Amino acid sequence: MAKSHNLNRLAYFAAVVETGSFTNAADRLGVTKAVVSSQVTQLEQELKTTLLVRNTRKVSATEGGQLFYKRCTSILNEAEEAFSELSQLSELPVGTLRMSAPNDYGTAIVAPLVAAFRRQYPDCRVELYLGDDHSDLMAGDLDMAIRVGWLRDSTLLARKMGGFKQLLVGAGDARGRFDHIRHPNDLSAVSFIANKALSDPLQWRFKAATGETVLAKLQSDLSIDSAPAIMAAVKEGAGLAILPDYLVRDQLASGALTHVLPEWHLPEGGIFAVLPASKFRAAKVSVFTEMLRQAEKARGSGAPSIGDRMI
Repeated sequence: MAKSHNLNRLAYFAAVVETGSFTNAADRLGVTKAVVSSQVTQLEQELKTTLLVRNTRKVSATEGGQLFYKRCTSILNEAEEAFSELSQLSELPVGTLRMSAPNDYGTAIVAPLVAAFRRQYPDCRVELYLGDDHSDLMAGDLDMAIRVGWLRDSTLLARKMGGFKQLLVGAGDARGRFDHIRHPNDLSAVSFIANKALSDPLQWRFKAATGETVLAKLQSDLSIDSAPAIMAAVKEGAGLAILPDYLVRDQLASGALTHVLPEWHLPEGGIFAVLPASKFRAAKVSVFTEMLRQAEKARGSGAPSIGDRMI
C-alpha cells in the first residue's frame, strides 16, 4: 500500500518559496517560524530530497524544489477551486479571485471595480495582475483575464463586456496649434507619440462619415510603451497620440486634452472577459464578470450579447 502524505505541508513549502524566508511564510500563514520549518523538514524527509537551500539572508528552492513547487501550486489551486465549487451552492463569492488585465484598462476601470467587489464581498480575496502581455490561463494560475482590443484564436471562452473607441488627442491648452489639421494626411508633419506596445504604432487607418478611408503614416521622435505615460506626455505638449476613450474620457471632459480630427474615426476594439473552457464557473468569477458588464453598460459601451464563444 502506498504511503500517504500530509498534503498540508505543501502549503507551508509553497509559502516559503513565494516569500523567500521561513519568517515571512510564518507571518503569511499565521503560525510560528518553528512550525513552518518543522513541516518543510518533514516534507523533505518524506520525499528524501532537498527542496530548499537555506542561508542567513534568503531561502531559495533547489532545482528539484522548483519543479515540486510548480506541482504544489497546481494542487493547491485545485483544492481551492474544489472549495469554491461548493460555495456555488450559496452563490456567494469566496476564496481568491485571480485575474489579469492590461495596465491602462486595469488602472482606469478594473481596479476601482475590484474595490467595489471587495466592499460587497469582504470574504473574497482578489489578486489583480496588471500588464500588457497575455497571461496564460491554461497554466491554472488565473481564474480569468480581461483583454482589450482584438482577440486571437485559442481554446478559451470569451465573453464580450463592451467596446472602446480610439481617439487622436492633444494637449488641451494647445488647441490653436491643431487648427491646421483638417485631414489625416496633415498628420505627417505633426509630432506624434508612438505606443511601443503596439505592433505597428505609426500606421493608422482613419475613416470619415462619407466613407473615405485614409491610411496615415506618422512620424515619431518619442516612443513609450505605456498608455497612461503617453497620456501624461500628451498633456505636457510632447505631441499628439492615439489613446482609448476609457483612458482619456475624464481628461477630455475637463479640457486637459482635446480631441483632434473628431470627424474621422479609427478602428474600434472590444473589451472581453476571457475564461478557461470549463463547465463550472465559480461564483467569484460569475459575479465579477457581471459587475464588469454593468460597469461597461454604465460607461455606454456595453455589449448587446454576453454569450460565451470560443476564441
